[in-house]
Amino acid sequence: MADQSTENNLPLSGIRVVEFTHMVMGPTCGMVLADLGAEVIKVEPMGGDNTRKLLGSGAGFFPLFNRNKKSIALDLQQPQGREVALRLVATADVVSENFKPGTMKKLGLDNASLCKLNERLIYVSHKGFLPGPYDHRTALDEVVQMMGGLAYMTGRPGDPLRAGTSVNDIMGGMFGAIGAMAALMQRAHTGRGQEVQSALFENNVFLVAQHMMQFAVTGKPAAPMPGRISAWAVYDVFTVKDGEQIFLAAVSDTQWKLFCEAFGFADLYADPRLKTNNDRVQARDWMMPILRSRLADRSAADLSAVFEKNGLPFAPITPPEDLFDDPHLRETGGLAPLTLPDGRATQVPLLPLTLGGERPGVRLQPPKLGEHGGELLAELGYDPAQIEALRSAKVTVTS
Repeated sequence: MADQSTENNLPLSGIRVVEFTHMVMGPTCGMVLADLGAEVIKVEPMGGDNTRKLLGSGAGFFPLFNRNKKSIALDLQQPQGREVALRLVATADVVSENFKPGTMKKLGLDNASLCKLNERLIYVSHKGFLPGPYDHRTALDEVVQMMGGLAYMTGRPGDPLRAGTSVNDIMGGMFGAIGAMAALMQRAHTGRGQEVQSALFENNVFLVAQHMMQFAVTGKPAAPMPGRISAWAVYDVFTVKDGEQIFLAAVSDTQWKLFCEAFGFADLYADPRLKTNNDRVQARDWMMPILRSRLADRSAADLSAVFEKNGLPFAPITPPEDLFDDPHLRETGGLAPLTLPDGRATQVPLLPLTLGGERPGVRLQPPKLGEHGGELLAELGYDPAQIEALRSAKVTVTS
């Protein structure tokens, strides 16, 4: 089972985060901090975070990236709404935002304004680009994948293709969280906060850095992954019995020996042209058709069993929806119960780490819009009549 303990047992217990975020990048930062025990307060517009209403590939954004958070709805265009926000920020250790450059400054909620009020505040800014020639541009995950080499590497030659998930948004949010935690540690020594900046484009460049360095080392441009020269001889998807597919690998000379012994390929193991991994890489044009032919009548389950018995790398080709039934995830607490905004029960993947042998779990379900507004306003010193006045003036929503 996932860890359902209170925040007191988690490393960021006692840290308050106020986030002005939407979509994926900023909410991911808050989710990481929240899962690790921080009290994360999500400031939403009066109509709610737009991801509450997305369809298709965005339908899962809100419940995934906003668990373990509290929600308060504020109209930041009204002075009363900004006053509430400033009171809230005054209680915070961390502020996180991912709006377009200039938006927070117009609201008086930018780092320069807030750090004057609280020198201990850590301000995490998630943007498309770090400051520089591109910082005025509007960026999306797909934009930076295209301009930053990832789509080029993922697609077939001449057919750039974005990665199959929001890699830069999610990792950009993770780096924002890492920066926030580093700044918290430094504040413990200096007593002062600082601004942390994370960006989609720079995150994407970090992801493709291995290909940049491949060019630096070899002098040869990296080929797109589907057309690349593999570093390993056997490292491919095989189509086998009944049209099933499975990924099989043998990436060292030891694994090649085990592979040949397991399947009775003594002739291939004895072939001097296939002696080392580099030899086999050079021989892939004629070696791989032989392997594909010899394995074609074996079932994926049969191949999996042989590879697992011999400690060889393998993987079934699994669509995401099947992971809800993955035995490893189910038995190790990698999935936790979650209630969707419409009340249906499901499960959600947790952070891919353990703390003291426990997976940080779900303490708070994805919040309803303004679900915690009343209690937060009361904590900030607003009495019931003032809260009702804010509600009547459509400055806030409370549920």
